[in-house]
Amino acid sequence: MFRYFGFSIGLTAAAILAAFFESGFAAAITIIILIAIEIAFSFDNAVINAKILKHMPIFWRKIFLTFGILIAVIGMRFVFPILIVMITADLSWSKVIDDALHHPATYAKHLEHAHVAIAAFGGAFLLTLTLYFLFDDARKDLWLKRTERVLQKAGGSIWLPPMIVVFVVLLLSVFAGEDAKTVLQAGIGGAVLYTAIKLFIDSLAKISGQSDSHEKPGSAAVMYTGFAAFMAFVYLEVLDASFSFDGVLGAFAITDKVILIALGLGVGAIWVRSLTVYMVDKGTLDVYKYLEHGAHYAILVLAIALLGSVFFEVPDAVTGFVGIGVIFASFISSREAIKDKQRSLGKA
Repeated sequence: MFRYFGFSIGLTAAAILAAFFESGFAAAITIIILIAIEIAFSFDNAVINAKILKHMPIFWRKIFLTFGILIAVIGMRFVFPILIVMITADLSWSKVIDDALHHPATYAKHLEHAHVAIAAFGGAFLLTLTLYFLFDDARKDLWLKRTERVLQKAGGSIWLPPMIVVFVVLLLSVFAGEDAKTVLQAGIGGAVLYTAIKLFIDSLAKISGQSDSHEKPGSAAVMYTGFAAFMAFVYLEVLDASFSFDGVLGAFAITDKVILIALGLGVGAIWVRSLTVYMVDKGTLDVYKYLEHGAHYAILVLAIALLGSVFFEVPDAVTGFVGIGVIFASFISSREAIKDKQRSLGKA
């Protein structure tokens, strides 16, 4: 276990000590809370990451754990929110940096103003991801069998998920008032980006004879190579961004210190990466076959919450606990399936 989580444990201790000696006991407690929130609310992210990462060679797994960590910590938890504020508030880079470091209340207000664009983009991106999973007629393992069979029969077209999401975005924009244009542009952008990345990776995999559409449980995972592996890495980083948006916004309810937010959420993101690698190496998704289903349903909850937050406030705690509950239920179902299989083998 230390092999997988030793670095995360050491970095957590370093972050807590740094916060304590720099700002005192309260800052150390804040770091602990932020790390815990990021881990708890991003477990579904780790499951989806593991699904993709198992198809990536060792080289790209190392990139995911090295360069990818820098992107997650510095890029997505600090730089990217600043870029969002620059674009939406039409401010200079230096002005936003100054607000983030010295006027956190002003920065938080600018970031909150950008919430509509963030929520529409992230919600549409994650909803498209979920629908591709639910409409996939090649899946053999079904958790909520009646519902998933109906959805599989309704699927078949690779364009159906993004078309549904675009329709949802169009519908939401009708009721968004002065934010209609923002919802429309950001929402369609999220759906198009996820679709483009997914189809591009799938096409490259098929060209190289590595399609995993009908991969059997327990079989050796096919590997993305070359540009397909690079695009899979890009996909993981964009996915991480979609998950981090809501966390960054919600973190301001705990503290207005941007450095603490970036540090706490960043360390939490590293824990998520360690958990991803652990699940890949241990074959967790093959053993607990409904865990992937639970993660996608949890992502569906997050997508709905993000899109709904365009119109009303959705408490992060509600979204997080519902998501965790769904994943826990899928874990219990997986355990029961393992026991049933063992009993049937015992009788045989």
